[in-house]
Amino acid sequence: MSRLLLIAAAAIVLLPVLVIGAVTGGKAVASPSETAATSIPAEFLALYMQAGIESGVPWQLLAGVGKVECDHGQSPDPSCSQEGVENKAGAGGPMQFLASTWSAYGLDADGDGNADRWDPADAIFSAANYLRASGAPGSDEAALFAYNHSQAYVQQVLAWAALYTETSAAPDNGTGTTDTAPVPSLSGGSTVAQAAVAYALSQLGTPYQWGGENPGVAFDCSGLTQAAYAAAGVGLPRVAQAQYDAGPPVPAGQPLEPGDLVFFGDSTTSVDHVGIVVSAGEMVDAPYTGAVVRVEPFPTSPGAPFGQLTYLGATRPAATTTTAGAGR
Repeated sequence: MSRLLLIAAAAIVLLPVLVIGAVTGGKAVASPSETAATSIPAEFLALYMQAGIESGVPWQLLAGVGKVECDHGQSPDPSCSQEGVENKAGAGGPMQFLASTWSAYGLDADGDGNADRWDPADAIFSAANYLRASGAPGSDEAALFAYNHSQAYVQQVLAWAALYTETSAAPDNGTGTTDTAPVPSLSGGSTVAQAAVAYALSQLGTPYQWGGENPGVAFDCSGLTQAAYAAAGVGLPRVAQAQYDAGPPVPAGQPLEPGDLVFFGDSTTSVDHVGIVVSAGEMVDAPYTGAVVRVEPFPTSPGAPFGQLTYLGATRPAATTTTAGAGR
């Protein structure tokens, strides 16, 4: 694909989807959500869409990888954009390829005679190539796990992919169907819940501090969950007990969904800790002094021990958009 085509694509990424389809071989491509249209640079959005069309991998999945790896080339990490610079793990470029993986899957997507992992076009098309070889579309979670051997990474990418997806149905291509691949998402959970999970996962590695509520600097457990839902447009009280009391509760025996809040303590009137569910039996939480925001397992049966605490139950804040009063 020539650079001229890439430039033309970048110029039209925000046009209606049928126009985009007209310049991409007649294939329809799902419109970006408002989040995608306002937060992904036009060049990158065009490349994700073009690579998705040519590979069959949902462009939103590629965009999710691009977000988590290097914030669509906007990360200050020099390994994301400075030619030849690698991070401590040896990865480089906007899609953070290792040299060994690049040698197997790297493509010269822009036709300049050089397959370069720091070039956005080459990197994004190569990521699509790698994901397709690893099972996408169809086995998206397995493909993402091959890309980065972390279930937390998989869930974070899927959460962003869901946020980049237009909520309305993809347009008909004239045959009663669309040519777009199904968009991956977290198993269960509303768009609000997915936004909260994506935010919480974006804070992985942030140090714990009692009373902390500063993104990227310090969080305590309820400060993290409050900030995650604030990012999704839902107000929560400040402390774990008040968040538990605010509900609404998830009935005992009902499966938990991503975005549900899970609570721990001595009793339902003595709640000491809260986390946010990312997948079955795993939560993101800010655990204690000396630790960082992380993904960790938790027991899913009320009354089961969790360290010195007891799992008390769960609530589903995404089920309501009512703003709760704050308090400590």
